[in-house]
Amino acid sequence: MMKLELTTKQFRRLLDMAYIGNWILNSTRGDDRFRDYDEVESLLFAKAREEGMPTLAEDWQGEVVPSRAFAEGGIHEAIMEYENNVFFDILAEDLARRDMDDAPIDESNYDELTSRIDAYIAEFEQHGTDNILVDSDQL
Repeated sequence: MMKLELTTKQFRRLLDMAYIGNWILNSTRGDDRFRDYDEVESLLFAKAREEGMPTLAEDWQGEVVPSRAFAEGGIHEAIMEYENNVFFDILAEDLARRDMDDAPIDESNYDELTSRIDAYIAEFEQHGTDNILVDSDQL
């Protein structure tokens, strides 16, 4: 058995990190979840209840899970902000690589790639996806 000593504030941050990590790993997996991560999350939120934070955990189908109050307390805004940033970064790189005919990246074209990525990021920062169009003839 491992023992870890945390302040209440540190433990609260650990709950956030466990929830975010489990969300990323399992939120899109349907019934094919990584159960061992669910179990760790459940242990942590059961401990939160024991440590005087009962509003952060609730029982659901015989398991301790993060409460609705926890999930609606701002954690999803942090996840959404991360997802938005990652979305635009990935999109910018994919478009830049497409523009370069998906050439392998090395020292000779790395600067071109980063320049194209930066241009797309600047566009997305200024206009979001407003200027992305799909030719309806291709649908």
